[in-house]
Amino acid sequence: MTAHAGGAGGGPRHDLPEPDDFTRPYWDAAAEGRLLLRRCSDCGRAHHYPREFCPFCWAGEDRVAWEAADGSATLYTWSVVHRNDLPPFGRQVPYTAAVVDLAEGPRMMTRVVDCAPAALRVGMPLSVAFRETAPGVWVPVFRPR
Repeated sequence: MTAHAGGAGGGPRHDLPEPDDFTRPYWDAAAEGRLLLRRCSDCGRAHHYPREFCPFCWAGEDRVAWEAADGSATLYTWSVVHRNDLPPFGRQVPYTAAVVDLAEGPRMMTRVVDCAPAALRVGMPLSVAFRETAPGVWVPVFRPR
């Protein structure tokens, strides 16, 4: 993710993706409430973030395809962010930044929502949800299952 115009007062935003031809299926699926992963047909492993090649066996893009994730995960670790000076995060604190283990195997950086920080536990079961961060831009977040 990089900075985009469109923050308060027209300033940069640091929370918006820059979809390209390769990642567009991922962001289009997110807008429809679906989480996609990439899976390698050579080694069978799924990975996230989306890459054109397999980061495990280096199989090329012709052997790695999009697949729907089931949306379940477990909480691996988290941090409650109380200060972030990058727009628009300063208006969103406190929030819970997290790493989750997806049911398909990959780890994913995300946010946990709809849960008090004191209730979070390693291994807590979570389900994907999607949050609209700008008109038409949806990102995956996780909530307790």
